[in-house]
Amino acid sequence: MTVLARVALAALLVSSPAAAQQAADAVAPEAATQGHFAGLSGAAAEALRHKQAGQPVTAERWMIAVANPLAAEAGADVLRAGGSAADAMVAAQLVLGLVEPQSSGLGGGAFLIWYDAASGELTTLDGRETAPLAATPRLFQDDGGAPLEFFDAVVGGRSVGTPGTPALLAEAHRRWGRAGWAELFEAAIALADNGFAVSPRLAGLVGRDAARLARYPATAAYFLPGGRPVAAGQTLRNPAYADTLRRLAEGGAQAFYTGPLAAEIVTTVQGAEGNPGVLSDLDLAIYRVRERPPVCVTFRAHEVCGMGPPSSGALTVGQILGMLEHYPPGAPDDPDTWRRIGDASRLAFADRGRYMADSDFVPMPTKGLVDPDYLKARAALLAGDDALPEVTPGAPEWDHARIWADDDALELPSTSHISIVDSHGNVLSMTTTIENAFGSRLMAGGFLLNNELTDFSFRSHRDGVPIANRLEPGKRPRSSMAPTIVMKQGAPVLAVGSPGGSRIIGYVAQAIIGWIDWGLDVQQAVSLGHGVNRFGTFDLEAGTAMADLLPEMEALGYNVSVRDLNSGLHAIEIGDGLRGGADPRREGIALGE
Repeated sequence: MTVLARVALAALLVSSPAAAQQAADAVAPEAATQGHFAGLSGAAAEALRHKQAGQPVTAERWMIAVANPLAAEAGADVLRAGGSAADAMVAAQLVLGLVEPQSSGLGGGAFLIWYDAASGELTTLDGRETAPLAATPRLFQDDGGAPLEFFDAVVGGRSVGTPGTPALLAEAHRRWGRAGWAELFEAAIALADNGFAVSPRLAGLVGRDAARLARYPATAAYFLPGGRPVAAGQTLRNPAYADTLRRLAEGGAQAFYTGPLAAEIVTTVQGAEGNPGVLSDLDLAIYRVRERPPVCVTFRAHEVCGMGPPSSGALTVGQILGMLEHYPPGAPDDPDTWRRIGDASRLAFADRGRYMADSDFVPMPTKGLVDPDYLKARAALLAGDDALPEVTPGAPEWDHARIWADDDALELPSTSHISIVDSHGNVLSMTTTIENAFGSRLMAGGFLLNNELTDFSFRSHRDGVPIANRLEPGKRPRSSMAPTIVMKQGAPVLAVGSPGGSRIIGYVAQAIIGWIDWGLDVQQAVSLGHGVNRFGTFDLEAGTAMADLLPEMEALGYNVSVRDLNSGLHAIEIGDGLRGGADPRREGIALGE
């Protein structure tokens, strides 16, 4: 890349604390060391300074990049003691569920991709929530068959699916753990018992959602003590969560899915005043994690690999990159580069809305969607000079015939992401969620329960044609989570992923493009200003130079919206040592030695 191109690229990066604060998520190192993250190690404080300066963190042996410094430290302690990436993930996730409860936790689900250094193999595990056996396709419709308003469906028991995260933690540890199971709970138990300082991000989100959080007594008592939202820097204790963790440390994941805790979850869901759900003891007892084949697409001599159905993440990211593969890399400040990225995304999202769902329940053209010849034909549509006037689903090859109608499911941003490389050479990328911020707003056992069922289409049919992502008993809702490991010549070179609802796909694809096509380091790649186009409107990130492209993108024929785009990318580059980056829009860090 030329010097001029690098100067132009620098203008697109989210590099100032002011820009990050505009998204209400940045935490300056000064704040972190003066109460908001009191007691952090020197390494964690240094990692925060690296992020603020736009510099990657470097290491030789191991690294973790995660959405909260306290979770990063819990995982780092495990890695430092020789634990595996799976061990560190368990410790970090348990802390995230306490200090970042609005995004993920025991009451939610997750997708994980693992590179095993000993075998050289990639494995993906599906810990997605399932629809209760008593659920019907009309669960989110009123008496007249019309779809409910989104938050009328979300808040309460109706939206709660069977949580998958506890089972996924146990399965990952069973396969790849080195440390003792119970010891991985110690950091989270101590923080829950002794208290942690509420972060500015958590405090801000509680304040904005106070009316919904006040609806159920247990949730209100925790997040709104005395009727007032918790404040940044306030010490928050969660003895109920500590008790839950002790049960799981002693009894394993089984203590979540059967017994008193399971009964408490079911009672909470079925007894949710005004909006009860149908989750049962049997739904919890029969939940299982599924191993799925990874989905990989070639991009610039790399293999970009991730989670297949029921996630649309790897397929849609793969389609975007697979189409761009047929064009030379464009300059990062050229509107035409973003035109190709945006229209490739629109084409991929058209296929996503038509075809992608839980392949255990509906036939899917998974291979056809990422077939090189199919992507080449779709890429030919990008050859013009202006925005595509209309985008429709393609016709990928099927193993059988099937016709689906287009989906209209909402998927609003929350979620969290963890990237880890351990001293044994294993690599983990996991995206974890309870769906909307604070999920169903119901608490049981000190943790929030998901609202994941609202990721299904509220409609079952359109014009008499069934929708692939319709709700069915036992089915897993479609997701956009895109935990990714990038391979080159059979070895991992990048672990990356993000929260952000259906915009996750654009965030991850753009970070990979920045790292591969534009030669960015991982911190620059996760800090890159966003331009995301899913359904026709081009979203340009406020507070970055991407917003300055508004007149050029309008001239190309797009409807354009300048808005906050709150990604939470966490990435680790694996090469001559390790380099980690954490999204400046959130409060996470990368730690390593």
